[in-house]
Amino acid sequence: MMQEDSLAPLSEKALYDPSELDDAEGVHLLVSLPALNEEMTIDSVIRAIPRAIPGVRQVDVLVIDDGSTDGTSRLAREAGAKVIRHSAPRGVGFAFHRALAHAIEIGADLVVSIDADGQFDALDIPKLVRPVLQGEADFVTASRFKDPKLVPVMPRAKLWGNRMMSRLVSKLTGERFFDVSCGMRCYSRKALLQLHLLGRFTYTQEVFLNLAFKNLRIVEVPVSVKGERSFGESRVASNLFRYAWQTSQIIFRCYRDYHPLRFFGSMALALLLPAMGLGGFLVFHYFQTGGFSPYKWTGFASAALLLVAMLIAHVAVIGDMLNRHRVYLEEVLYRQRRQPQDGEHRRISARASGQQ
Repeated sequence: MMQEDSLAPLSEKALYDPSELDDAEGVHLLVSLPALNEEMTIDSVIRAIPRAIPGVRQVDVLVIDDGSTDGTSRLAREAGAKVIRHSAPRGVGFAFHRALAHAIEIGADLVVSIDADGQFDALDIPKLVRPVLQGEADFVTASRFKDPKLVPVMPRAKLWGNRMMSRLVSKLTGERFFDVSCGMRCYSRKALLQLHLLGRFTYTQEVFLNLAFKNLRIVEVPVSVKGERSFGESRVASNLFRYAWQTSQIIFRCYRDYHPLRFFGSMALALLLPAMGLGGFLVFHYFQTGGFSPYKWTGFASAALLLVAMLIAHVAVIGDMLNRHRVYLEEVLYRQRRQPQDGEHRRISARASGQQ
């Protein structure tokens, strides 16, 4: 465990090491399911969640009912899950925020998120938990596209959209990802405490950016899933154009916040180059003819582009300064979130030592 006076970057700190817990104790796993009108599948999904997983001492199930008008909450409680209900739909991203806050509050060591629509096989949960427990990953996601043999049958437009989104996130992070939109994932305690998300529409792509920018280890585990829902339709991807627009906003805002110098600097450079080109052309014309006519407009255009480029470059510098403050604030929040769990782990370690 890191010392409280350590000032090393967050990405270099080993917050969770399975060896710190007694094998007889294991870890506390919270399985979270966002749900909206899923009464046809919620019961079977909850009951299929394995309660006996190697290395896990306790499995709790949490359902975030995002304003269902059917019997989703009642069936979830009858199946043994804790239910947090919204009075009206707030979005999948907001539901994940609630699950994240609850996991931190109860001191969960691992969080697995899985959709309540029955497209994923809950028996695959141990596959996602294993790399984290073995210390191979901080964040594990089920991947529908990493193994070509397991690619589900789905409309070509959705398949193409998923692949384009994965390529975009891969380009921004500098890592190769095959599926950044899958809803079945496992978060280690380290990843859990370092997540700082702002998107309300969805959260899947933002998680990749958030954790990859902090240099956490991300692993994709190929799984077999159903390409289409058996009942109803997805509230997130039912309209592909709306989904693309909303997720693109989330992705680029996240990239802007974590890499403002690169984000705004590239915009300033894109304006500076034509400004220099137009200005150079006008100067060349002046030395050739001794006058500016009939290309005076290039001088005004060059000056305008140069002015805007300088303003954007100024924003880039300010953004870079604010980004440094964001890093410090995230460090403070990280330490604040971590304190209750540290106390619990010290008690477990002390109890284990006393038994030896």
